[in-house]
Amino acid sequence: MEKQVINTSGAPAPIGPYNQAIKAGSTLFISGQIALNPETGHIEKEDITSETHRVMQNLRAILTEAGMDFSDVVKTTIFIMDMNDFSQINEVYGKYFSGYFPARETVQVAGLPKGVNVEISMIAIK
Repeated sequence: MEKQVINTSGAPAPIGPYNQAIKAGSTLFISGQIALNPETGHIEKEDITSETHRVMQNLRAILTEAGMDFSDVVKTTIFIMDMNDFSQINEVYGKYFSGYFPARETVQVAGLPKGVNVEISMIAIK
């Protein structure tokens, strides 16, 4: 199966030895995205709502670069620092999908890169 690296300037550059996404056949595997603004290089975490929007915007940019959109997403994983933020994250997250929602799990973790409060990864199929 042919693999293709997907990178876009519309999402933050990787901060380690990985790519923004890998497309294998018709399946896109998107690395976890945080609220790093690709234009400024700054973390946007004024509050959990704006932080989650930035994460979703970064994910959208990667999906777009791969010729996909949120309707192609079949699986997500949400990592959060505080389960008390779940309802606010969920509200923002839900606004990016219409029709069917993807399968998903949400996990509270002990720490995330750059001190962020939320990180989301996705799998999409076209």
